Amino acid sequence: MARKPNKKNYTYAVGRRKEAVATVRLFQEKGETTVNNQPINKYFPDKIANTYYQLPFKITDNLDKFWAKITVVGGGRQGQLQAVTLALARALEKFNPPIYRSILKKAGLLTVDARTRERRKAGLGGKARRKKQSPKR
Repeated sequence: MARKPNKKNYTYAVGRRKEAVATVRLFQEKGETTVNNQPINKYFPDKIANTYYQLPFKITDNLDKFWAKITVVGGGRQGQLQAVTLALARALEKFNPPIYRSILKKAGLLTVDARTRERRKAGLGGKARRKKQSPKR
């Protein structure tokens, strides 16, 4: 199934991890990738983070052929980074499914890590599994 032509000239995708939600608009041209209107290298300054979000592009040999406008909400930096990577992989896969899907799937970049924080239960003293201390006598 080929990509439908649209007036907006971008591919849209969403990635989620823990409490973080990343929305990506992937453009097929040269430009600077931004996260929440900041350059991505400034938003994720760690070198490991810079190589992690580039994985979908490196694996599909598209390192300088695309740029993205990314919006991330919620969670911490690690969850946000993983949500961004999933969203970028999904956008690339939408862009050209027959070629990119198998490559990204083998690399494990389209697999969703569904683990989230366990909800707090009533009567347990503020935490999900904590029990109240029983009196000794």
